[in-house]
Amino acid sequence: MNSDTIIGHDKNFTGQVKEVAGKALGDEQLQASGVADQFSGTIQTAYGKARDFARKRPFAAAALGVVAGVALLNTLRGK
Repeated sequence: MNSDTIIGHDKNFTGQVKEVAGKALGDEQLQASGVADQFSGTIQTAYGKARDFARKRPFAAAALGVVAGVALLNTLRGK
C-alpha cells in the first residue's frame, strides 16, 4: 500500500462524511462537495493500486499499456 492509496481512502471517507452531513443539514453544496471528494478519492486509490501493480509486475503492466494504446488508436481511427 502506498501513499496514494492511503490518501485516496482518506478522501473517500471524508467525502462520505461531508455527504451525510450535507444531507442532514440540507446543504446541497456540502453534499455535492462530499460526492466530489468521494470521486477524487476513488480515482486516487485506483491510481495507487495501479502503481503497486506496475511495481510488482512491470512486464504485465507494459503489456497492458500496449493493449490499451492499440485499442485507443483503433477507436480513434474508427475501426
